Amino acid sequence: MLRKVAPLPVIACLTLGASAQQTRHFTFHYEFTVRNIAPGVPVRVWIPLARSDEFQIVRVISTSGDLPLKKTQEKEYGNWMLYASTAKATRPEYKFSADYDVVRREHLSPQATVKAVALPERERQRFLEADKLVPITGLPADLAAKETANAATDEEKARAIYDYVLSNMRYDKSGTGWGHGDTLYACSAKKGNCTDFHSLFISMARSQHIPARFEIGFPLPADKSSAEVAGYHCWAEFYAKQRGWVPVDISEAWKHQEKRDYFFGTHDDNRVQFTVGRDLILNPPQAGAPLNYFVYPYVEVEGKEYINVANSFSFRDVNNAAATQISTGVRGGAQPAAHHNGVVNP
Repeated sequence: MLRKVAPLPVIACLTLGASAQQTRHFTFHYEFTVRNIAPGVPVRVWIPLARSDEFQIVRVISTSGDLPLKKTQEKEYGNWMLYASTAKATRPEYKFSADYDVVRREHLSPQATVKAVALPERERQRFLEADKLVPITGLPADLAAKETANAATDEEKARAIYDYVLSNMRYDKSGTGWGHGDTLYACSAKKGNCTDFHSLFISMARSQHIPARFEIGFPLPADKSSAEVAGYHCWAEFYAKQRGWVPVDISEAWKHQEKRDYFFGTHDDNRVQFTVGRDLILNPPQAGAPLNYFVYPYVEVEGKEYINVANSFSFRDVNNAAATQISTGVRGGAQPAAHHNGVVNP
């Protein structure tokens, strides 16, 4: 039976003005150690860098590492990163860290305009293409055609797809297969984490000729002012001609069912974004395959991916006193590292 597409009052309600936007100011600490390195082997390290955009102001307070760091940018999506390497390892462990000052704004759906919002053709084409684990034909395309049969506009189609994913997926990280952002796994298992939710959404949207893109970073607990951050979070956006890029976060909507309308058209301020896109070729290019996504450090030893890496992430909300310290560069208790590079915000 064909589903009936609901109207979209939520987006209209969310675009009444920027003054209603929530804002969160915090510091974010990103640290990792590459462990158990054999002496004399070549080591290469790539570290994703958060950057400013329309919805977050990012300042890199400091970066440090046991190897010199160089800032680079990959070409396809424009993601920034730090790169370090040595031809011959001289120590069993290499440590790196980055500290950020971030002001994150709630991302509300843009107001509709009479004139279409332009999207560069190259960007349009890329965000309509398949990724390795995000097909746009076959089962997800068939599902999308069925679920959007009664939809007249791209926004209505996107809402129909959002509702399908939300109603048919379960946030469940048990077993194996989850966490790769594998659309076909999501179709069959009907469970997974944020990567699986949003890969299914992106596949279905792109199959309906709606550009959609994958974004990834880290979540911040809404009920804590400081904490360790266990791992990444990801979300998506789709492109509507009269609005531009519209945010969605389906896995958060699954966790907070009372906000299912809110998360169609909004990303809250409890996050920091690091990179965009899938199947990434880094700069300089890695020897291994394109990265499925890039939020944790990527390391190669002797030309092969190396996974013996211990990550640690944390955040702390900034009060007025802390903000003053950060703005003047005062960081109590900071210790010098082997190499320390202040990186201007990309």
